[in-house]
Amino acid sequence: MTNSTTRRFADSLREQALEPFSGVAARIAHVATAETRHERKLCKNLEDAIRASGLKDGMTISFHHGFREGDKTINMVVAKLAEMGFRDLTLAPSSLLSCNTPLIEHIRAGVIRRIYTSGMRGKLAEAISHGLMDEPVHIHSHGGRVHLMDRGELQVDVAFLGVSTADAFGNANAVSGLSRCGSLGYAMVDAARAKTVVLLAETLVPYPNAPASIRQDQVDLVVQVDQIGDPTKISVGAVRMTSNPRELLISRFAADVIEHSGYFEDGFSLQTGSGASATAVTRFLETRMVKKGIKAGFALGGITGSIVDLHQKGLIAKLYDTQSFDAQAAESLRVNPGHYEISTNTYANPTSKGAFSDWVNVVILSALEIDLDFNVNVITGSDGVMRGASGGHSDVAAGANLPIVVAPLIRSRIPMVVEHVTTVVTPGETIGVLVTDHGIAVNPNRPDLAARLKEAGLPVFAIEELYQRSLALTGTPQPIKFLDKLVGVIRYRDGSVVDVVRQVPE
Repeated sequence: MTNSTTRRFADSLREQALEPFSGVAARIAHVATAETRHERKLCKNLEDAIRASGLKDGMTISFHHGFREGDKTINMVVAKLAEMGFRDLTLAPSSLLSCNTPLIEHIRAGVIRRIYTSGMRGKLAEAISHGLMDEPVHIHSHGGRVHLMDRGELQVDVAFLGVSTADAFGNANAVSGLSRCGSLGYAMVDAARAKTVVLLAETLVPYPNAPASIRQDQVDLVVQVDQIGDPTKISVGAVRMTSNPRELLISRFAADVIEHSGYFEDGFSLQTGSGASATAVTRFLETRMVKKGIKAGFALGGITGSIVDLHQKGLIAKLYDTQSFDAQAAESLRVNPGHYEISTNTYANPTSKGAFSDWVNVVILSALEIDLDFNVNVITGSDGVMRGASGGHSDVAAGANLPIVVAPLIRSRIPMVVEHVTTVVTPGETIGVLVTDHGIAVNPNRPDLAARLKEAGLPVFAIEELYQRSLALTGTPQPIKFLDKLVGVIRYRDGSVVDVVRQVPE
């Protein structure tokens, strides 16, 4: 046996399925020239990238929602797929929002057949709640999404990931360039697990692009597009600051609970979420931290400008960011050495080798409803229509030492404390405290906590008392009418079914 360098070997090597060397490009064609080595991933346009990805009818496609209401990638790609004639696709974005209304026509046309997502809002959610799809949507948590991927139920064939900058080899981030969403924590999971990864890059930069949230060894194809998202709309909708006196009262009560919980000590860790009352908690925590000389070890999850402010003041040592909730957080991730980008696998996957969610002391969570068993609904509104997201709610509730739900007792004349929630998303056994503008309720499984809060003079009531107070103010609401058809399946973070959503009548 002779190879191309004229070296001779014993023919017995063939019996071991060994082949003789026959030139550097014989089996790895792209190494032949610098052009084929360096530019082999670049595509001329989105259609070429789709064709090169090998996508076929019936496959699964995924996206991240780092731009939230400013996202342009999902609608752009699905519209192109419809134009190219694709059908029966499974859509698996990390979440869907009001900006994704154009997907309705593609569902009706049969381009999209199934959906896995952490939530949905707007006209798309309304249409699906009224029976738009033949198959129910699977609603999972952020950590649960990774779990479904790892166990093989959710296998992404092609991930289309919008990034603000990338080089020709696929090193990419969203902290440089024009349209910056900050952390690519959702996209990092898809880049690591999808069979084919396509980057939609707003700006191509010289090699090597750093920092690389998504690495060159994870990327198959790169295509430049005009715009991947509008960063000014990241904080629209669920993410907002508040000056509402009632929401500020709730926030102050929540800060009181934290202060007297037994966890408010030097080095404690926290996550504050994206709701108005949740983000405002940081305002009241700051004064307490300064007064008592307490500094937090780290903050986790979706990072807001208010959390960044505490970090820059030296009150929070480190920030672990799986989603930047505003421009201030995105800029902090770019410039602050103590601000770290993490994937949702590292954030909250219950079957990963280690999740940050298991190390959080205190988490502030929002709710659409909470019932007498402390079960929480963050998906369906008072009309039964899906209008929220599971997000990391059940993930951090299960891992944190003290999960605190903040909600008004009454919202738009509708009671938030109910006998039974419309849809269970987070089981009550994982909730520690409910904070409302009318008082505080502690889960009976936390008698030690209730004793501390009462001793501090906080307005602690049994949750049944808050429930009765809400009924006295609003009356007993009429039950929601549902049809038999399932439009949603609520998956707990371990993949099990915790509840279902049924179609609402027209």
